[in-house]
Amino acid sequence: MGRLVAFSFAIVVACTVGTPGFAKGPFGSIRVGAWKGGAYTDDKTDHFDHCAAGGSYRNGIYVVLSEGADGGWQLGFANEKFNLREGRPLSIDLTFDGANPTHLVGLAISPDLAAVPFSKTALLAFRKSHLMSAELMAQTFEFALTSTDRLTATIENCVAKTKAVGISHVGDFSFGAAVQSTALSNNPATSRTDSTAETVQQDGTGFFVSTSGQIVTNYHVIDGCVGDVHGSLTGLGTMPLRIVAFDETNDLALLQAPQTIHDAAIIRATPIHPGDPIIAIGYPLHGLLTSDFTVTAGIVSSLSGLLNDTRYLQISAGVQHGNSGGPLLDTVGNVVGVVSAKLNAIKFAKATGDLPENINFAIKTGALRDFLDNSAVPYKTSESTIEVKTAEIASKARAYTLLLSCKAKQKN
Repeated sequence: MGRLVAFSFAIVVACTVGTPGFAKGPFGSIRVGAWKGGAYTDDKTDHFDHCAAGGSYRNGIYVVLSEGADGGWQLGFANEKFNLREGRPLSIDLTFDGANPTHLVGLAISPDLAAVPFSKTALLAFRKSHLMSAELMAQTFEFALTSTDRLTATIENCVAKTKAVGISHVGDFSFGAAVQSTALSNNPATSRTDSTAETVQQDGTGFFVSTSGQIVTNYHVIDGCVGDVHGSLTGLGTMPLRIVAFDETNDLALLQAPQTIHDAAIIRATPIHPGDPIIAIGYPLHGLLTSDFTVTAGIVSSLSGLLNDTRYLQISAGVQHGNSGGPLLDTVGNVVGVVSAKLNAIKFAKATGDLPENINFAIKTGALRDFLDNSAVPYKTSESTIEVKTAEIASKARAYTLLLSCKAKQKN
């Protein structure tokens, strides 16, 4: 593990202007999901040179994104098994979300590192896409892109802040106190609001997915939050939570609690099937129905959501406003989904003339696990075998299911 850390650190330093070894850092810190880095200086002059952050993928590739003090961007790919000819031009084709490939000419910085300059078009595709394919050395590598919009803006913040205050005065480059990026102006983790703007109470549900204090919920639960998000867990009271990463497209968000816990949810290792019984845990209509969480049972009605969206399960368990982000469990107590949406009965009735009943949706564990993998969350999985009584499942869920709340901007 120590060798991998040292290798990753060296790549972040080297992947800038093609001069490996001539950088010091990191100064300050960039932490966005699994991406880590900071600000770096030119070793020859001790002047600020660039900001960079990188992360490892299961295919063995270490990917690093950097912006120089001059505003130029680069993307690097590193692997200890590469055998590149240092200093030679290198052809790299990038494909974002299945669109037409973008042809780029990079450089072999070292035998194990290739870097390509990033145009504004390529950078925009990188920050907005969810899947990137890279054709490099006659091989194709795929990368799930999570938190790249926030990552890009954080690197921009790093460059702007370092240039403004100097390398010796930088700190955490996360948003909240310094430079604001227009690309993140609507992001829940970074939004600022006019002090006169009206706010409303916004509630939802979340659940611990690791004993390290990491919590999963829906993106829309924390969307628009102003100030802290708070979590309330039985026996621990209310605690402030930090937004670590989010995926707006798949409606997922990752929060970090200030403390570790003893119990966390376990994700089912095998697929669930239509007709299988499920249990939804959450805090619907908090304060109107009950201050405690509720438990509702149902079945998996379909393995796809609206318009055949295969990221979702359709479930018959009754859910209401506030259930969003809560765990959907099987009869063993393993997580099979994240409760996400309730069909709008009024709109559906107006469109079809029929009033729908018990049509609700949950995000499948495939999307959830991809999100957690890319955020480097150490979650657990398990097979589902011997069934457990619903009351016992609910009792165990109490230890890891939270009420989430925040003050949010009034939506029009």
